[in-house]
Amino acid sequence: MAHPFYTDHQAGLIQQYVTTPEEAPLRYLDLLHGNFIRMPQPEQQAFFASLAEDARAIADDDLRALMGTGWRGRLVAGWLIGIGGRTQHRQLLGELLLESRMPFAGQGYCFALARFATPADAALLMTYLDRWLRRPDSRYDQEWALGALQHVDACNGASHAQQFLAPQGLWDRWAGVDDPDLCDQRVQGFHARFQSAAGHLWPAQGASAANRAGRAGRASSANGVSGRTAAERLTGR
Repeated sequence: MAHPFYTDHQAGLIQQYVTTPEEAPLRYLDLLHGNFIRMPQPEQQAFFASLAEDARAIADDDLRALMGTGWRGRLVAGWLIGIGGRTQHRQLLGELLLESRMPFAGQGYCFALARFATPADAALLMTYLDRWLRRPDSRYDQEWALGALQHVDACNGASHAQQFLAPQGLWDRWAGVDDPDLCDQRVQGFHARFQSAAGHLWPAQGASAANRAGRAGRASSANGVSGRTAAERLTGR
């Protein structure tokens, strides 16, 4: 049966890469919020082996087609782009992240930009944060974007994320509308998930990739001490 909103080609790609009927639960649900982290290690290994195989096999035109579907297809496409190191999609990822038209898809974009980990990726993440941290009424992918920027900083010896963590700055004001400690924990959660993925996906580079993720995660560790600034909470000082 044809999908009412997608082309037949897009519908086929969603079945092949997104809903993956041979996997249970559905692939996009395991990627959503990094739910894969709850899997036992053998299941995680099999899950990422399947993702890595698809990331190598999928054509760039098919990735672009997935990026033209809903949030589920975009979420998975972001992960496949990052795993496959398809940096030619960087600008599209940045544009879609900044646009933020759909929920959850930005988690995949943030993962990919963190994986690329160049100054160009930091610039895209900073542009996003500068816009969407000014919108405390909008709860999109700010936590994943800050975590991704901290990871890129760790890879490049930079400190771009600090500009958002000034006392009463953009992060404090945005997180303060919700629960600051919970928001900080979600940033830390990004690092835990990136580190877990890196350990499975890039075993040859696993030590360096996981170590960078671990350093960024430790730097962002939220200690839950009331009254501390965002910079203090997210750097563990």
